[in-house]
Amino acid sequence: MNRSSNLPRIVIIGGGFAGINVAKSLKDAPVEIDLVDKHNYHLFQPLLYQVATGELDPANIAAPIRKILWKQKNVHVALGEVTAIDFDKKLVDFDGGELDYDYLVIASGAQQSYFGHDEFRAHAPGLKSIDDALEIRRRLFLAFEEAEWEADEEARRKKLTFVIVGGGPTGVELAGAVKEVATETLPREFRNIHSDMARVIIVDGGQRLVGPMPEDLGVRAQHVLEKMGVEIHLNVHVTDVTAEGVKIGDETIPAENVFWAAGVQGQDLAKTLDTEVDRGSRIVVGPDLSIPNHPEVFVVGDAAHATDATTGNPVPGLAQGAIQTGRFVAEIIKAEIAGNAPKERPQFSYHDKGSMAMIGRGNAIAAIGKIHYGGILGWISWNVLHVMFLVGFRNRFKVMLDWLWNYIWKTRRSRLITGDPEVHIKQLYSEHQQPVIKPRRGKRDNTDEG
Repeated sequence: MNRSSNLPRIVIIGGGFAGINVAKSLKDAPVEIDLVDKHNYHLFQPLLYQVATGELDPANIAAPIRKILWKQKNVHVALGEVTAIDFDKKLVDFDGGELDYDYLVIASGAQQSYFGHDEFRAHAPGLKSIDDALEIRRRLFLAFEEAEWEADEEARRKKLTFVIVGGGPTGVELAGAVKEVATETLPREFRNIHSDMARVIIVDGGQRLVGPMPEDLGVRAQHVLEKMGVEIHLNVHVTDVTAEGVKIGDETIPAENVFWAAGVQGQDLAKTLDTEVDRGSRIVVGPDLSIPNHPEVFVVGDAAHATDATTGNPVPGLAQGAIQTGRFVAEIIKAEIAGNAPKERPQFSYHDKGSMAMIGRGNAIAAIGKIHYGGILGWISWNVLHVMFLVGFRNRFKVMLDWLWNYIWKTRRSRLITGDPEVHIKQLYSEHQQPVIKPRRGKRDNTDEG
């Protein structure tokens, strides 16, 4: 692509938190910025599980990249997927053209990892994109539609068994939300399903839940989930996932709905580059977040295997880590362009602002430094923090309204089953058949509610 000026050109790959913060931090710098992303929107991934469980619409947690940066005149946005990078020629190839650069920032994010078993993907969707969230939502609500008219008891049990593989923050949040849908939201609207029918199971290879968080909060999360009725299997590994269910060692859990939240890895692009990557396909960077022998190439956010220069610990794959690495790299670039850079580049140190995880309605866990807490206070903190991270006033306002509405009425309004749903029922009820499903406990009749 021809240069429009003689200013230094910065190419940013990825419009997530890391890439956006690099661009915005260079707002007043005398540079030309090209930001390339395969999507035209910036996505707040921590709230994907709420899209998957019908609490939020996809548009509530995403914002067009062009809208975010439209006032920044030194940024040009390109929709396309990067296919190759030539470090020696300083060229980036993508399916919309070719870009040359003076500085390159790789902020391509991460994708779901199946730990070498990509065949699991067809039966166990992950939760790293809007498409993933909508697929889980489709499977979740379709399961109840099918179970409503399924006369075969074994088949119905399989439809209403939801296995979440992975007990980290995403797995815990997804499990709690699915259990709420199964026990509080849907049974009121179905005639042949009651609140005790659905099984929600977490499977994790670790010794406790939410491993990255303090141990006492992991114990607390497990207690809350078990009280909700979530079954938890720890110290076990999934060896197979099929249309029939999940195999854990020699045991098979019959389940038609398996959701994967067990890990992430770098994008496939990393494997094609002439530089070192770790086992998770993340690009290994130095203390200044550049790659060896190419000081003009930086890697930030989830795409980087970075180490905190102060503690020696890995930089966590969180939104705050992406934001901090993005801003750090932008400051290096600004200083070098201005000609006032120090003799040696600074080394990145991560500032941990805390971590949180939603457990269920009105309940979350939080660790802010040495302060650990949960319950309703944790839930309020979680809500405030996540609203702050959303882009745009409209999204913040809409999300707060939806959360308040859902909290008061115990409902979820974004429950569309998209696509062309295929209903699979082994044995259909007939009007002359005595249902094998027991009615929901308490008084009820066969008239429509509300």
